[in-house]
Amino acid sequence: MTITLRDLNDRQVLAERIHRENNAKQRDRYRAVLLAMDGLEGDEIARRLARSPRFVDEWAARYRCGGIEALIPRKQPGRPPKLTPEQEQLLKTRLDAGPSDADGICTFRGRDVCRLIEQEFGVVHTLGGIYDVLRRLGYSSLVPRPRHRKNDPQAMQQYIETDAPLFCKR
Repeated sequence: MTITLRDLNDRQVLAERIHRENNAKQRDRYRAVLLAMDGLEGDEIARRLARSPRFVDEWAARYRCGGIEALIPRKQPGRPPKLTPEQEQLLKTRLDAGPSDADGICTFRGRDVCRLIEQEFGVVHTLGGIYDVLRRLGYSSLVPRPRHRKNDPQAMQQYIETDAPLFCKR
């Protein structure tokens, strides 16, 4: 499996990249091509790198088609978001305003946001998926524990100072 050089400096560039590369998988991609340039067969290269012959064939073919820059894997696009950017902005505005009396809740939870998105935008999200959306929009699912409306800080302090058991005193 001999590969012809696309550029005269490719062998030197590959050797330098192998030396500098921290990612083992990427380093093996460079090594596979360099060993193929040296005339080794695909099975022998796969054995030396402890990789599959398919791995070697794939990266050698990428080098043949696109040179050294083709050996850098492209970022996979992933699934597109269900909400458009405009819908996400409307959702942020709605969440920042807080729940209304018509919502019948005191604070938004994940399942409330799922329901809200389905009602207002017609988009169905799972509970796990909605937390990903909220994180992407800059929200956190952590909220401080609410205080009861009859909470009296002075009475609490008095209890700590006078009535609390020994292990609770500060």
